[in-house]
Amino acid sequence: MTKTATVYTTSSCPYCSMMTNYLTEQNIPFKEVNVQNDPAAGQKLVETTGQMGVPQTELNGKWILGFDTNGIQEALKG
Repeated sequence: MTKTATVYTTSSCPYCSMMTNYLTEQNIPFKEVNVQNDPAAGQKLVETTGQMGVPQTELNGKWILGFDTNGIQEALKG
């Protein structure tokens, strides 16, 4: 089963770039949602997680805040 992550980012966030680069290097498919370009998605994200920071990554029903490679690996385990 292919696991696809959703990464919420902004254009000026270096940790967002680190996260998307890491997912690419690990061959983990992801969808990127830039909350600067999609304010409604940003509002929904805050309502869902209670967090305003980025990156926020949803993978296998788990939320990972920030650039957290250990969090990604844990979410991949299920």
